[in-house]
Amino acid sequence: MTQSTTPRTVVSAAAAAAFAAATLLAAPAAQAAWEPTKPVEFVVPAGTGGGADQMARLIQGIVVKHTLMKQPLVVVNKSGGAGAEGFLEVKGAKGDPHKIVVTLSNLFTTPLATGVPFSWRDMTPVSMMALDNFVLWVNAESPYKSAKEYLDAVKAGGPNKFKMGGTGSKQEDQILTVGIEKATGAKFTYIPFKGGGEVAVQLVGKHIDSTVNNPIEAVAQWRANQLRALCVFDDKRMPYPAKITATQSWQDVPTCKEAGVPTTYTMLRGIFMPAGVSKDQTAFYVELLKKVRATPEWKDYMEKGAFNQTSMDGENFNKWLGSAEQQHRDLMKAAGFLAQ
Repeated sequence: MTQSTTPRTVVSAAAAAAFAAATLLAAPAAQAAWEPTKPVEFVVPAGTGGGADQMARLIQGIVVKHTLMKQPLVVVNKSGGAGAEGFLEVKGAKGDPHKIVVTLSNLFTTPLATGVPFSWRDMTPVSMMALDNFVLWVNAESPYKSAKEYLDAVKAGGPNKFKMGGTGSKQEDQILTVGIEKATGAKFTYIPFKGGGEVAVQLVGKHIDSTVNNPIEAVAQWRANQLRALCVFDDKRMPYPAKITATQSWQDVPTCKEAGVPTTYTMLRGIFMPAGVSKDQTAFYVELLKKVRATPEWKDYMEKGAFNQTSMDGENFNKWLGSAEQQHRDLMKAAGFLAQ
Protein backbone atom coordinates (compact mmCIF):
# COMPACT_ATOMS: atom_id res chain seq x y z
CA MET A 1 0.00 0.00 0.00
CA THR A 2 2.86 2.32 0.87
CA GLN A 3 4.64 1.63 -2.41
CA SER A 4 1.54 2.30 -4.53
CA THR A 5 0.74 5.55 -2.72
CA THR A 6 4.19 7.08 -3.00
CA PRO A 7 4.48 7.02 -6.82
CA ARG A 8 0.99 8.55 -7.19
CA THR A 9 2.01 11.34 -4.79
CA VAL A 10 5.22 12.04 -6.71
CA VAL A 11 3.46 12.09 -10.07
CA SER A 12 0.79 14.37 -8.67
CA ALA A 13 3.35 16.83 -7.32
CA ALA A 14 5.28 16.77 -10.57
CA ALA A 15 2.13 17.35 -12.56
CA ALA A 16 1.17 20.22 -10.27
CA ALA A 17 4.60 21.80 -10.65
CA ALA A 18 4.46 21.45 -14.41
CA PHE A 19 1.00 22.95 -14.48
CA ALA A 20 2.11 25.87 -12.29
CA ALA A 21 5.12 26.53 -14.50
CA ALA A 22 2.96 26.41 -17.61
CA THR A 23 0.51 28.80 -16.00
CA LEU A 24 3.25 31.26 -15.12
CA LEU A 25 4.61 31.13 -18.63
CA ALA A 26 1.21 31.48 -20.15
CA ALA A 27 0.13 34.34 -17.87
CA PRO A 28 2.24 37.06 -19.48
CA ALA A 29 1.06 35.98 -22.92
CA ALA A 30 -2.55 36.12 -21.78
CA GLN A 31 -2.06 39.59 -20.35
CA ALA A 32 0.09 40.90 -23.18
CA ALA A 33 -2.73 42.52 -25.14
CA TRP A 34 -0.42 45.57 -25.00
CA GLU A 35 2.84 46.43 -23.34
CA PRO A 36 5.33 49.30 -23.80
CA THR A 37 7.63 49.04 -26.79
CA LYS A 38 9.99 51.85 -25.75
CA PRO A 39 10.99 53.63 -22.50
CA VAL A 40 8.09 55.12 -20.54
CA GLU A 41 8.43 58.70 -19.32
CA PHE A 42 7.14 59.13 -15.76
CA VAL A 43 6.32 62.83 -15.32
CA VAL A 44 6.44 64.41 -11.85
CA PRO A 45 4.64 67.80 -11.88
CA ALA A 46 6.59 68.91 -8.79
CA GLY A 47 10.15 69.48 -7.64
CA THR A 48 12.70 66.91 -6.52
CA GLY A 49 12.65 65.60 -2.97
CA GLY A 50 8.95 66.14 -2.34
CA GLY A 51 6.29 63.50 -1.80
CA ALA A 52 5.33 63.08 -5.46
CA ASP A 53 8.97 62.80 -6.51
CA GLN A 54 9.70 60.23 -3.80
CA MET A 55 6.68 58.13 -4.76
CA ALA A 56 7.56 58.18 -8.47
CA ARG A 57 11.15 57.12 -7.80
CA LEU A 58 10.02 54.38 -5.44
CA ILE A 59 7.66 53.00 -8.11
CA GLN A 60 10.51 53.19 -10.62
CA GLY A 61 12.77 51.25 -8.27
CA ILE A 62 10.15 48.59 -7.53
CA VAL A 63 9.46 48.07 -11.24
CA VAL A 64 13.18 47.56 -11.87
CA LYS A 65 13.82 45.34 -8.84
CA HIS A 66 10.90 43.00 -9.53
CA THR A 67 11.21 43.16 -13.34
CA LEU A 68 7.58 44.24 -13.68
CA MET A 69 8.12 45.89 -17.06
CA LYS A 70 10.44 45.11 -19.95
CA GLN A 71 11.06 48.75 -20.88
CA PRO A 72 12.72 51.37 -18.62
CA LEU A 73 10.60 53.76 -16.55
CA VAL A 74 12.27 57.20 -16.64
CA VAL A 75 11.33 59.81 -14.01
CA VAL A 76 11.27 63.43 -15.27
CA ASN A 77 10.49 66.42 -13.02
CA LYS A 78 8.46 69.23 -14.62
CA SER A 79 7.46 71.56 -11.79
CA GLY A 80 7.03 74.86 -13.65
CA GLY A 81 3.83 76.80 -13.08
CA ALA A 82 2.89 74.87 -9.92
CA GLY A 83 2.91 71.67 -11.95
CA ALA A 84 1.14 73.12 -15.01
CA GLU A 85 4.23 72.38 -17.12
CA GLY A 86 3.96 68.66 -16.43
CA PHE A 87 0.18 68.47 -16.80
CA LEU A 88 0.16 70.40 -20.08
CA GLU A 89 2.84 68.10 -21.48
CA VAL A 90 0.68 65.06 -20.70
CA LYS A 91 -2.38 66.82 -22.12
CA GLY A 92 -0.41 67.48 -25.32
CA ALA A 93 0.67 63.82 -25.59
CA LYS A 94 -2.80 62.59 -26.53
CA GLY A 95 -2.77 58.93 -27.54
CA ASP A 96 0.79 58.33 -26.28
CA PRO A 97 0.84 55.25 -24.02
CA HIS A 98 4.52 55.71 -23.22
CA LYS A 99 3.93 58.63 -20.87
CA ILE A 100 2.39 58.56 -17.38
CA VAL A 101 2.16 61.21 -14.66
CA VAL A 102 1.96 61.06 -10.87
CA THR A 103 -0.57 63.53 -9.52
CA LEU A 104 -1.04 65.46 -6.34
CA SER A 105 -4.11 67.51 -5.58
CA ASN A 106 -2.48 70.22 -7.73
CA LEU A 107 -4.33 68.27 -10.40
CA PHE A 108 -7.29 70.37 -9.19
CA THR A 109 -5.68 73.40 -7.58
CA THR A 110 -3.37 74.49 -10.42
CA PRO A 111 -6.06 75.01 -13.09
CA LEU A 112 -8.45 76.54 -10.54
CA ALA A 113 -5.83 79.00 -9.27
CA THR A 114 -4.16 79.92 -12.56
CA GLY A 115 -6.84 79.48 -15.19
CA VAL A 116 -4.43 77.29 -17.17
CA PRO A 117 -6.49 75.38 -19.77
CA PHE A 118 -6.28 71.99 -18.14
CA SER A 119 -8.54 69.56 -16.29
CA TRP A 120 -8.10 66.02 -14.99
CA ARG A 121 -10.61 65.10 -17.69
CA ASP A 122 -7.89 65.93 -20.25
CA MET A 123 -6.09 62.76 -19.11
CA THR A 124 -6.94 59.10 -18.57
CA PRO A 125 -7.27 58.15 -14.89
CA VAL A 126 -5.34 54.96 -14.14
CA SER A 127 -5.12 54.41 -10.39
CA MET A 128 -5.35 56.10 -7.01
CA MET A 129 -2.25 54.81 -5.25
CA ALA A 130 -2.99 56.31 -1.81
CA LEU A 131 -4.09 59.43 0.00
CA ASP A 132 -1.41 61.49 1.69
CA ASN A 133 -1.71 63.08 5.10
CA PHE A 134 -0.57 66.53 6.22
CA VAL A 135 1.15 67.13 9.54
CA LEU A 136 1.75 70.41 11.38
CA TRP A 137 5.51 70.56 12.05
CA VAL A 138 7.72 72.89 14.08
CA ASN A 139 11.45 72.87 14.74
CA ALA A 140 12.33 70.43 17.54
CA GLU A 141 14.14 73.22 19.40
CA SER A 142 11.03 75.42 19.48
CA PRO A 143 9.21 75.66 22.83
CA TYR A 144 5.88 74.42 21.42
CA LYS A 145 4.85 70.92 22.47
CA SER A 146 1.27 70.91 21.10
CA ALA A 147 -0.68 72.41 18.20
CA LYS A 148 -2.79 74.48 20.58
CA GLU A 149 0.28 75.88 22.31
CA TYR A 150 1.84 76.83 18.97
CA LEU A 151 -1.30 78.38 17.48
CA ASP A 152 -1.96 80.32 20.68
CA ALA A 153 1.54 81.78 20.31
CA VAL A 154 0.86 82.66 16.66
CA LYS A 155 -2.34 84.48 17.66
CA ALA A 156 -0.59 86.28 20.53
CA GLY A 157 2.28 87.29 18.25
CA GLY A 158 -0.02 89.24 15.98
CA PRO A 159 -0.73 89.03 12.23
CA ASN A 160 2.05 87.71 9.98
CA LYS A 161 4.78 87.46 12.63
CA PHE A 162 5.04 83.68 12.25
CA LYS A 163 6.13 82.15 8.95
CA MET A 164 4.42 79.06 7.49
CA GLY A 165 6.43 77.37 4.76
CA GLY A 166 4.82 75.28 2.05
CA THR A 167 5.04 73.94 -1.48
CA GLY A 168 3.75 76.40 -4.08
CA SER A 169 1.29 79.30 -4.00
CA LYS A 170 -2.48 78.74 -3.94
CA GLN A 171 -1.74 75.03 -3.73
CA GLU A 172 -2.51 72.40 -1.09
CA ASP A 173 -0.18 73.74 1.61
CA GLN A 174 -1.42 77.31 1.33
CA ILE A 175 -5.07 76.21 1.10
CA LEU A 176 -4.58 74.24 4.31
CA THR A 177 -2.81 77.21 5.94
CA VAL A 178 -5.80 79.43 5.15
CA GLY A 179 -8.04 76.72 6.61
CA ILE A 180 -6.03 76.82 9.85
CA GLU A 181 -6.31 80.61 9.94
CA LYS A 182 -10.08 80.54 9.47
CA ALA A 183 -10.51 77.82 12.11
CA THR A 184 -8.28 79.38 14.77
CA GLY A 185 -7.89 83.10 14.10
CA ALA A 186 -4.12 82.75 13.70
CA LYS A 187 -2.47 84.72 10.87
CA PHE A 188 0.69 83.55 9.10
CA THR A 189 3.07 84.89 6.54
CA TYR A 190 3.01 82.07 3.96
CA ILE A 191 6.31 81.42 2.17
CA PRO A 192 6.25 79.14 -0.89
CA PHE A 193 9.07 76.81 -1.90
CA LYS A 194 9.52 74.49 -4.87
CA GLY A 195 9.21 71.14 -3.07
CA GLY A 196 8.51 69.47 0.25
CA GLY A 197 12.14 68.47 0.66
CA GLU A 198 13.22 72.12 0.55
CA VAL A 199 10.40 73.07 2.95
CA ALA A 200 11.70 70.58 5.54
CA VAL A 201 15.26 71.89 5.19
CA GLN A 202 14.06 75.48 5.70
CA LEU A 203 12.28 74.48 8.91
CA VAL A 204 15.33 72.65 10.23
CA GLY A 205 17.34 75.81 9.52
CA LYS A 206 14.75 77.93 11.40
CA HIS A 207 14.12 80.14 8.37
CA ILE A 208 10.41 79.48 8.87
CA ASP A 209 8.41 78.68 12.01
CA SER A 210 6.19 75.80 10.85
CA THR A 211 5.10 73.69 7.89
CA VAL A 212 2.24 71.39 6.94
CA ASN A 213 4.51 68.93 5.12
CA ASN A 214 3.38 65.40 4.26
CA PRO A 215 4.80 62.74 6.63
CA ILE A 216 7.16 61.28 4.01
CA GLU A 217 8.62 64.74 3.33
CA ALA A 218 9.73 65.28 6.93
CA VAL A 219 10.14 61.79 8.42
CA ALA A 220 13.95 61.82 8.10
CA GLN A 221 14.19 65.09 10.02
CA TRP A 222 11.66 63.85 12.60
CA ARG A 223 13.67 60.66 13.12
CA ALA A 224 16.80 62.78 13.57
CA ASN A 225 15.03 64.85 16.27
CA GLN A 226 15.29 68.00 14.15
CA LEU A 227 11.52 68.49 13.77
CA ARG A 228 8.49 67.97 16.02
CA ALA A 229 5.13 66.64 14.80
CA LEU A 230 2.23 68.48 16.48
CA CYS A 231 -0.90 67.05 14.80
CA VAL A 232 -2.24 65.36 11.65
CA PHE A 233 -5.00 66.92 9.51
CA ASP A 234 -7.10 63.77 9.17
CA ASP A 235 -10.29 62.70 10.90
CA LYS A 236 -8.48 59.83 12.65
CA ARG A 237 -4.97 59.07 13.85
CA MET A 238 -2.49 57.41 11.52
CA PRO A 239 -2.66 53.63 12.18
CA TYR A 240 1.07 52.93 12.44
CA PRO A 241 2.41 51.88 15.87
CA ALA A 242 6.12 51.36 15.05
CA LYS A 243 8.37 53.94 16.71
CA ILE A 244 9.94 56.46 14.32
CA THR A 245 11.71 58.51 16.97
CA ALA A 246 12.94 57.13 20.28
CA THR A 247 9.59 57.90 21.88
CA GLN A 248 6.96 58.42 19.17
CA SER A 249 5.18 56.53 16.39
CA TRP A 250 2.88 58.03 13.76
CA GLN A 251 0.01 56.66 15.82
CA ASP A 252 1.10 58.84 18.74
CA VAL A 253 0.56 62.04 16.74
CA PRO A 254 -2.89 63.42 17.66
CA THR A 255 -5.36 64.61 15.08
CA CYS A 256 -5.55 68.36 14.75
CA LYS A 257 -9.20 68.12 15.74
CA GLU A 258 -8.10 66.48 19.01
CA ALA A 259 -5.68 69.38 19.44
CA GLY A 260 -8.43 71.97 19.01
CA VAL A 261 -7.88 72.72 15.31
CA PRO A 262 -11.04 71.57 13.48
CA THR A 263 -9.39 71.31 10.05
CA THR A 264 -9.02 68.16 7.93
CA TYR A 265 -7.38 67.63 4.54
CA THR A 266 -5.81 64.72 2.65
CA MET A 267 -4.15 64.72 -0.76
CA LEU A 268 -4.38 62.50 -3.80
CA ARG A 269 -1.47 60.38 -4.95
CA GLY A 270 -2.63 59.04 -8.31
CA ILE A 271 -1.37 57.93 -11.71
CA PHE A 272 -2.77 59.15 -15.05
CA MET A 273 -2.05 58.64 -18.75
CA PRO A 274 -2.71 60.99 -21.66
CA ALA A 275 -6.19 61.04 -23.17
CA GLY A 276 -6.90 58.95 -26.25
CA VAL A 277 -5.14 55.76 -25.12
CA SER A 278 -6.80 52.37 -25.53
CA LYS A 279 -8.40 50.20 -22.86
CA ASP A 280 -5.65 47.62 -23.27
CA GLN A 281 -2.97 50.25 -22.77
CA THR A 282 -4.70 51.57 -19.65
CA ALA A 283 -5.20 48.03 -18.35
CA PHE A 284 -1.45 47.39 -18.61
CA TYR A 285 -0.68 50.18 -16.14
CA VAL A 286 -3.62 49.29 -13.86
CA GLU A 287 -2.18 45.78 -13.50
CA LEU A 288 1.39 47.07 -13.22
CA LEU A 289 0.45 49.34 -10.33
CA LYS A 290 -1.49 46.56 -8.58
CA LYS A 291 1.73 44.53 -8.66
CA VAL A 292 3.67 47.50 -7.29
CA ARG A 293 1.23 47.86 -4.36
CA ALA A 294 1.60 44.14 -3.55
CA THR A 295 5.37 44.40 -2.97
CA PRO A 296 6.96 44.56 0.49
CA GLU A 297 8.80 47.73 -0.55
CA TRP A 298 5.52 49.53 -1.24
CA LYS A 299 3.95 48.34 2.03
CA ASP A 300 7.03 49.50 3.93
CA TYR A 301 6.85 52.89 2.18
CA MET A 302 3.16 53.25 3.07
CA GLU A 303 3.92 52.63 6.74
CA LYS A 304 7.01 54.84 6.94
CA GLY A 305 5.19 57.66 5.15
CA ALA A 306 2.03 57.19 7.22
CA PHE A 307 -0.22 57.12 4.17
CA ASN A 308 -3.96 56.55 4.11
CA GLN A 309 -3.88 53.35 2.01
CA THR A 310 -7.05 53.97 0.02
CA SER A 311 -6.63 52.81 -3.59
CA MET A 312 -9.04 52.55 -6.51
CA ASP A 313 -9.29 52.54 -10.30
CA GLY A 314 -11.97 52.47 -12.97
CA GLU A 315 -15.35 54.11 -12.46
CA ASN A 316 -14.90 54.45 -8.68
CA PHE A 317 -11.77 56.53 -9.26
CA ASN A 318 -13.58 58.70 -11.83
CA LYS A 319 -16.41 59.41 -9.37
CA TRP A 320 -13.95 60.24 -6.60
CA LEU A 321 -12.12 62.68 -8.89
CA GLY A 322 -15.30 64.55 -9.73
CA SER A 323 -16.17 64.90 -6.05
CA ALA A 324 -12.64 65.97 -5.07
CA GLU A 325 -12.55 68.59 -7.81
CA GLN A 326 -15.71 70.19 -6.44
CA GLN A 327 -14.32 70.09 -2.90
CA HIS A 328 -11.22 71.97 -4.01
CA ARG A 329 -13.29 74.51 -5.92
CA ASP A 330 -15.29 75.22 -2.75
CA LEU A 331 -12.16 75.47 -0.56
CA MET A 332 -10.37 77.78 -2.98
CA LYS A 333 -13.40 79.99 -3.48
CA ALA A 334 -13.60 80.45 0.30
CA ALA A 335 -9.88 81.32 0.37
CA GLY A 336 -10.17 83.76 -2.54
CA PHE A 337 -7.75 81.69 -4.64
CA LEU A 338 -9.85 81.10 -7.77
CA ALA A 339 -8.52 82.63 -10.99
CA GLN A 340 -10.53 85.70 -11.99
